Amino acid sequence: MHRLVAPWLPTGRHLPESEERAYYLIAAMIADQPRHSFAADPDDDDLDEDGELVMTHGQHPLPLDTPISQALQQDRRQGTSLGAAFAQAVVKSPGREGEMRESTAETRLNLLTRQSVNGLFRHLPGSVRYLRQTDTDIDFAQLLDDLIAWPARSGRISRRWLQDYYQQLSRSQREQTDKQDAEELLGTAPSA
Repeated sequence: MHRLVAPWLPTGRHLPESEERAYYLIAAMIADQPRHSFAADPDDDDLDEDGELVMTHGQHPLPLDTPISQALQQDRRQGTSLGAAFAQAVVKSPGREGEMRESTAETRLNLLTRQSVNGLFRHLPGSVRYLRQTDTDIDFAQLLDDLIAWPARSGRISRRWLQDYYQQLSRSQREQTDKQDAEELLGTAPSA
């Protein structure tokens, strides 16, 4: 693991243990996926004009060899939070085999937001694995940024995760209700 993670670690300063652990945890969670997901051909969206593979963070493409720390400095807080990922899992999975119920998502997210650094590192992999079982995309660059900042800003990060969860869930439920209302209205309208 050191061979893969060490080149990505920030250099030129003392790295706090919790920050170093965050890099290793993210790498482990990225690696913890089915083998077939690694073998997939890159989409055209993942290639630059020269056909080179690029890593994206937020809306800005970055060269694949861009250090994660530099990517985070360029585009802080522009990614999708873990709370938004939980909301996405709830919204897109009803009735599917890998379904995530609203109560499950809320319980897991609340548990994560009340954790110390050690508790978060212990509970996060299981939650991320569960999200991935629902085919939910996780913004690992944003999650790394949040993990690095957790010791100093856990309250703000927790609040953002919870707000993003409830805002996205509410927005999706409103959209679904509006769609159903429009379908009912069109279905009951007299035909000409």
